[in-house]
Amino acid sequence: MNIPNMIYGTAWKKEATSNLVYEAIKQGFKGIDTACQPRHYREDLVGLGLEKAYTEGLIKREDIFLQTKFTPIGGQDLDNMPYLQNDDVVTQLEKSFLKSKENLKTDFIDSYVLHSPIFPITDLVKVYRKMEDLQLSNEVGQIGISNCYDIKLLTYLYDIAKVKPKVVQNRFYKESDFDKEIRLFCKQKGIIYESFWSLTANPHILSNKIVQNLAQKYQKSAEQIFYRFLNHIDIIPLNGTTSVSHMIEDLKIVEFTLLEDEIKDISKLLD
Repeated sequence: MNIPNMIYGTAWKKEATSNLVYEAIKQGFKGIDTACQPRHYREDLVGLGLEKAYTEGLIKREDIFLQTKFTPIGGQDLDNMPYLQNDDVVTQLEKSFLKSKENLKTDFIDSYVLHSPIFPITDLVKVYRKMEDLQLSNEVGQIGISNCYDIKLLTYLYDIAKVKPKVVQNRFYKESDFDKEIRLFCKQKGIIYESFWSLTANPHILSNKIVQNLAQKYQKSAEQIFYRFLNHIDIIPLNGTTSVSHMIEDLKIVEFTLLEDEIKDISKLLD
């Protein structure tokens, strides 16, 4: 599966979602991340933005990496969610998945992610088994989990899985020690690590003299330097910008390469 080095994130875009998704694709994004969670996402408007891009010939469905999530009831607005409050957890996932396919106007989801761990653990296993079924029936390309900061839980899930998780999507911030242990586990097991809040949670890194000096050296923004650094350390960042100029700039990070010593210097800022 061709996974792009940066994915456009659609959380909190509200009524602007369709236009922003269309614009992101127009500027060159090849990956879109969303969730069937009306509280924070307008997945239906993601679908409309995609449809416009397809209709205008900007991209074909098979050339875009489409990732969405099943959000457990704890993360939903009880007055506006894709399943009923009294549905059992597997039924919740089934209804959410069908709604995602309807919203996104597709029969295939490239990456289907559990938005957060579910407890008790028996419910987590039930949901993950159903996600495995979706991949085994070729309805999804890969499965994974988000907002998982407990290495023991991730290891348990990996060990009991028939279909191994292929993606972990987490906040990338100091409070979780930048997921050093989880990222090492992901690297060892061939799991993709996706980051969100990469810029928002790290203004101290963007303003650091090391990053600022590299921005001057390469004639790039501090944000471009940091995004490039993340790619160098095997992280695929989500990018949620609403600025077309930033979309254009951020996609240009493939045009330069940081030196090994420069990567090490930025890595020290994560200590």
